[in-house]
Amino acid sequence: MDSGEEQDVPDSQGRKKRYHRHTPRQIQELESMFKICPHPDEKQRMQLSRDLGLEPRQIKFWFQNRRTQMKAQQERSDNCLLRAENDKIRCENIAMREALKNVICPSCGGPPATDDTYFDEHKLRLENARLKEELDRVSSLASKYLGRPIPQLPPVQPVSISSLDLSVGGYSNPGISPSLDLDLLCRSSSSAYPYAFPAAVSEIEKPLMVELATNAMEEVIRLVQTDEPLWVKSGDGKDILQLDTYDRMFQRPGQQLKFPDIRIEASRDSAIVFMSTITLLDMFMDANKWVELFPTIVSKARTIEVLASGMAGSRSGSLVLMYEEIQVLSPVVPTREFCFLRYCQQIDQGMWALADVSVEYPQDGQLASSSRSRRLPSGCLIEEMPNGYSKITWVEHNEIEEKNPIHMLFRDLITSGMAFGAHRWVTTLQRMCERFACLTAAGLPSRDLGVAPSPDGKRSMMKLAQRMVSNFCANVGASNGHKWTTLSGSNDVGVRVTLHKSTDAGQPNGVVLSAATSIWLPISAESVFSFFKDERTRTQWDVLSNGNTVQEVAHISNGSHPGNCISLLRGLNSGQNTMLILQECCTDASGSVVVYSPIDLPAINIVMSGEDPSYIPILPSGFTILPDGRSAGGQGASSSSNPMGGSSGSLVTVAFQILMSSLPSAKLNLESVMTVNNLISTTVQQIKAALNCSDII
Repeated sequence: MDSGEEQDVPDSQGRKKRYHRHTPRQIQELESMFKICPHPDEKQRMQLSRDLGLEPRQIKFWFQNRRTQMKAQQERSDNCLLRAENDKIRCENIAMREALKNVICPSCGGPPATDDTYFDEHKLRLENARLKEELDRVSSLASKYLGRPIPQLPPVQPVSISSLDLSVGGYSNPGISPSLDLDLLCRSSSSAYPYAFPAAVSEIEKPLMVELATNAMEEVIRLVQTDEPLWVKSGDGKDILQLDTYDRMFQRPGQQLKFPDIRIEASRDSAIVFMSTITLLDMFMDANKWVELFPTIVSKARTIEVLASGMAGSRSGSLVLMYEEIQVLSPVVPTREFCFLRYCQQIDQGMWALADVSVEYPQDGQLASSSRSRRLPSGCLIEEMPNGYSKITWVEHNEIEEKNPIHMLFRDLITSGMAFGAHRWVTTLQRMCERFACLTAAGLPSRDLGVAPSPDGKRSMMKLAQRMVSNFCANVGASNGHKWTTLSGSNDVGVRVTLHKSTDAGQPNGVVLSAATSIWLPISAESVFSFFKDERTRTQWDVLSNGNTVQEVAHISNGSHPGNCISLLRGLNSGQNTMLILQECCTDASGSVVVYSPIDLPAINIVMSGEDPSYIPILPSGFTILPDGRSAGGQGASSSSNPMGGSSGSLVTVAFQILMSSLPSAKLNLESVMTVNNLISTTVQQIKAALNCSDII
């Protein structure tokens, strides 16, 4: 939490302006006064001003904001109570009507007279009219207090029991935990966000957000451009933020001492990327493009509101309120969620700065992540370079309070800063910029292996592979839209499963079962990646290939590293000449991904002809390979031949997606769970055997 001490902050004209944050004591005193008197007069405000060391104007605005919050909360509570009462009455009416159908007249043995039925329906109409009037009254009051119209509540849908039979009954199996919770909520493939975002930012909050973003921009520029003593180099060449110097420079003494359970993560890195500055800014400021640019890091993002659109063509002056969820590609590592302001500003000819800073918005919203994450002023400086290149210097500065202990398997990776630090963002950006360049290039490099697609066909295959990787990344992490249930397993992570209904275009319709596990291997991440990438060793881990070798029939390079490529594989002697495998391999200094999906011959013909692949159904499975974060002899520097750098081992996540049924009403039985559990377990055993790691538990 920020301290309440005042500081001088220079504005854009170099003048000093006072910036103040309330201390916990000030807030406590204000809250106590608010409970006694929500509308203090001028004399009371002056007394509070003297007691708390605040200006009367600050006291006045605090009470105004607090009253607005209380009124909005009360109206939301009233709406919820009214809706619950409406649901209760509706259910009672339905039950009464059903009971009346079975009533028998004691005199004649026939059904009840129709007059009674009409009378009951008439009472229902009167009651519904009364409830509608009450709802209109509450909505009118809420509209008056909030300053904007409140939309009518949607009609209440009848609550239906899930058609998925998720109970295991009395069946006992030694391979599955007896306490297994199979109450898996069948989510949609377009999973919801953790809370309902408000329709608009209030006029009171906008000036505060603009000031917050401006101050964050000034801090980010200083963080990027200042070296020692603010940043010092570690033994492996990484920039380390000196927190004491940071507190003195930004006049925040004692900030880190107030909450010993909160961990500060700060990192800085820079790189040259093959993408124009304007294109980068456009993708950074657009939430959908932001996810597309970082599919392995950003699991979901949304623009809540555009507060300022900025200059056309340069994005300078743009200010947006955004939400994002970032992840490590494993169901073991909780995601981090941020609600933050993103501000873009051109600071010189050919130079732009981007600043992010968290905001407590919506005021009463709680993010669903198991860790409290707050983005301190972070961002990047982007310099325009010749020939379509840009130099980017990235700063990550976050305040993290873990609610649950970090899983021991990923503890070193996270605490070292490799999981969420600037280095991961920059190296991923380098790789993705190369991929986008290959996608838009006039002549795409390929290897003629018997299938020679046209340039349009190569682009179509790259787009399909990109969607395949994005789908895989969205379904392998611990996003709050997932509900992973742990089965028993041979390691402390265990096999984890989750269900979702697949309804999006480009995915098979029905119920999809996802299963994943993570393991540690005492082998470098680069060696493990080479093992998975090589089609000659595929039979050693692919339990679905039935021992049949595969042949690469098409190859597209999508980056300078030879490991970044898209392949089309064909099984030999499999008896299924109509089925091929589309595979994409991605690797950079932060980790690697190998994703594949079966695809039939008619679909491949559509892709090769250059047609739109958006509606070709794919269901990807694959692997993520990460360095374990442990230093190997202090040699952590990376190189072009060893992009992972020196690491003593690797963290491998194995993930499968299986279409259980094309019917959304399909039932999940224990046999399906056992099948996918055995599939994952056998794959892990074969990987360890092939890499001579069978003794690793």
